[in-house]
Amino acid sequence: MYKGIQQGNRMKGLVTKSTGSWYEVLADDGNSYKSRIKGKFRTKDIKTTNPIAVGDWVDIILETEAAGNTAIIVHLHERKNYIIRKSVNLSKQAQIIAANLDQAFLVVTLASPFTSLGFIDRFLVTAEAYDIPAGLIFNKLDLFSEEGLAILRDYEAIYKAIGYPCHEVSALQGTNIEVFKDLLRDRTTLISGHSGVGKSTLINAIHPRADLRTAAVSEWSDKGKHTTTFAEMIMLPFGGKLIDTPGIRELGIIDIEQQELSHFFPEMRVLMNDCRFNNCRHINEPGCAVLNALYEGQIAPSRYESYLSIYHGNDTRM
Repeated sequence: MYKGIQQGNRMKGLVTKSTGSWYEVLADDGNSYKSRIKGKFRTKDIKTTNPIAVGDWVDIILETEAAGNTAIIVHLHERKNYIIRKSVNLSKQAQIIAANLDQAFLVVTLASPFTSLGFIDRFLVTAEAYDIPAGLIFNKLDLFSEEGLAILRDYEAIYKAIGYPCHEVSALQGTNIEVFKDLLRDRTTLISGHSGVGKSTLINAIHPRADLRTAAVSEWSDKGKHTTTFAEMIMLPFGGKLIDTPGIRELGIIDIEQQELSHFFPEMRVLMNDCRFNNCRHINEPGCAVLNALYEGQIAPSRYESYLSIYHGNDTRM
């Protein structure tokens, strides 16, 4: 037993905030404890920069010699699922964004800042790879011109056709906020997106007491300013848990082999058994059902371009 830790005060708790070296844990006794990992703490088979993530269930033991409510994390419970991305600092390692999710939503904007189709596809592929149902939230509806609305319809057509739910909201004007609340009710949801897409404003609209900081999009770069600097779980008053994450400018795919990539594109997955060769890469092989579907307009060119980009290991940035 670690020195300075109360014997017998082991409790299960939910990680609600991660700031790097410290974690906020909501324990079974209803109290939150500032917690840390003592010594080396590794999760098997996953090389990550953060062994513990928001949404994890852990066991903690209270410290007696430290001031305030502090604890040591001594055990990580088995995860239902988790979602990762390539670490910004260590490209060969992964960063766990969140764990034990019921669903994940990417907040998309088509201007101020622009969310590319490639970025959307990388998010959806990652969610597919880790068995997390995903959808798209198109925000800033109040800023759309007629031309912008036409592009929005094109975006939605691509993703609705392959089974991804798409929802339109305006966090600023409150458009469809009740619809968004219904999507979150009694579920644990990850919300992600580029900095500046309005995640914090959207969360404040559904839960004003959250009082998250917001900032304007940078005029010179059209990129959002980071207002969320760490992952945090927000308990929703109408039921459910929402995990807010720092804005992501790039989303590197990690831990997905080339030969399994097509499994995470639903429109390709349903055709794989129709290819002439079992090991078809869907690039230039004769008798490829995926290429035939692409040529016949059954697969969106942008989706296939994303497939090739990920397959060849190209990174997508804003």
